[in-house]
Amino acid sequence: MWLQEKMPRLDNDERAEVNQENLDRIFTIPESSGATLARIEQEISSNIDGFLREHIVAEEKSMPEIEADFSSVEITEQPFYVQAYTDFILKHLVAQSVHTSSPGFIGHMSSALPYFMLPLSKIITALNQNMVKVETSKAFTPMERQVLGMLHGLIYERDDAFYQQWLHSPDHALGAFCSGGTVANITALWVARNRCMNEGTISKSGLHGAMQEAGIKGLVVLVSRRGHYSLLKAVDLLGLGRDNLITIETDEQNKVNVQAMREKAEALREQGYRIMSLVGIAGTTETGNVDPLEEIAALSKELKCHFHVDGAWGGPTLFSEKYKSLLKGIELADSVTIDAHKQFYVPMGAGMVLFKDPESLQSIELHAEYIIRRGSRDLGQQSLEGSRPGMALLVHAGLNIIGRKGYEMLIDQGIEKAKHFAQMIDEHDDFELLIHPELNIMGYRFAPKWIQECLQKTDRDSVNWINEKLDLINKNIQKAQREQGKTFVSRTRIGMEKYNGAELIYFRVILANPLTRKGDLTAVLEHQLEFARHELAQEILTEIKQRCH
Repeated sequence: MWLQEKMPRLDNDERAEVNQENLDRIFTIPESSGATLARIEQEISSNIDGFLREHIVAEEKSMPEIEADFSSVEITEQPFYVQAYTDFILKHLVAQSVHTSSPGFIGHMSSALPYFMLPLSKIITALNQNMVKVETSKAFTPMERQVLGMLHGLIYERDDAFYQQWLHSPDHALGAFCSGGTVANITALWVARNRCMNEGTISKSGLHGAMQEAGIKGLVVLVSRRGHYSLLKAVDLLGLGRDNLITIETDEQNKVNVQAMREKAEALREQGYRIMSLVGIAGTTETGNVDPLEEIAALSKELKCHFHVDGAWGGPTLFSEKYKSLLKGIELADSVTIDAHKQFYVPMGAGMVLFKDPESLQSIELHAEYIIRRGSRDLGQQSLEGSRPGMALLVHAGLNIIGRKGYEMLIDQGIEKAKHFAQMIDEHDDFELLIHPELNIMGYRFAPKWIQECLQKTDRDSVNWINEKLDLINKNIQKAQREQGKTFVSRTRIGMEKYNGAELIYFRVILANPLTRKGDLTAVLEHQLEFARHELAQEILTEIKQRCH
């Protein structure tokens, strides 16, 4: 991009001259460009501020129209001026983005951000620290270690002497910062794999060589069928194979059946497999439920295997004195995943995995003489990712500016908001509550009370037929609501015992946005009822009424 002291508003076909002087001006930001930079930044800030204040979810512009704005694959020969490029981005990118901060956006795990995250994110970009090596992150490295210690303390509650010993130990780490929950889960299972085998053999000869040495048929990981799909990526990448991620049935509350897990583990061991890890879920992605973590911890102790908890979503519930008991047993885990870009209200790209034992990460430690030498304080020696930005700054900011009590209030409000919305659904004549909230995730569908009554009385074939018709209505309602862009809920499919285990489409709602009010929840339902009155939905309802009578 090309900075000019006098920056007129330019058409897209006006280009800057490529020369050494302009290149120098880009990278050194000369004093004469200060006014220009301030003007551009003010325009961007004003535009973003307006965007964030809008309460709609998205502008009414179709994907094909947006794709047309980004259809050329030609790299420009002569560069654009900064102002011309900024104008293009504000018009075609910012204006058409999804308003994840909108109070009516309650369908995914993205939310409004604290205002201070915006200017602090600029510090991360401006300083451009690389967390792989202390030589490129001198002050950021101890700060990241402090953040990992703070979260370790939230989970494991060790005494001051423990953290004095391990927090800044150059040969140890209490956890690893990652770009998100997927890499955190992979890291946890990577550690579990290496620790349950001969570390030297598996690191050098691979899984096959280590299995031959151990005389076993394979390694397996057991998890609830509600486990996150990142676990499939993990077992694939680690060489176990997707067939060796063993999913276990759940009960009516979507919690893993620990007895079934025990029986499956015993059967697998008899067949010559080694149980590498049991995984408990603290806040399932689809339903928000928490597995019986204490029971899984006891089973993992019996089996002498790694116990990992995926708390990417529900981990921050530990801040709440009222609700933290829902996660009882998480302190027994060998490792825990938490995503900061979820309920820590940090921008995308910040996840963590914490380990009970400070020596755990030594099992995956790597060194290179030019960058991460033995005995250095480099965080890159014990992480899957190499180059990383200093996202720990934003978590550090949240922990200090929002604080424990602030996060407690956010968690409590989210759970209580979900309970309130569930009650609204339960009392409404046109909706059926399918997923009762344990944390702040719930699920429901459009199904008028007269249909619910019919489903309780009719035969099995009719139940299946009616539910298929309701699936079509609910799918179309969700799509129409998304396209309109005023409010948003996501949709998914889940087996329901009350309907013979049939998988039903339902609206998935996440109540984490602190800006969402009761009136916004009412608006979500009103918009859905608008679409339920459309001709196609009415035709299907007529068919159902005829079947019921």
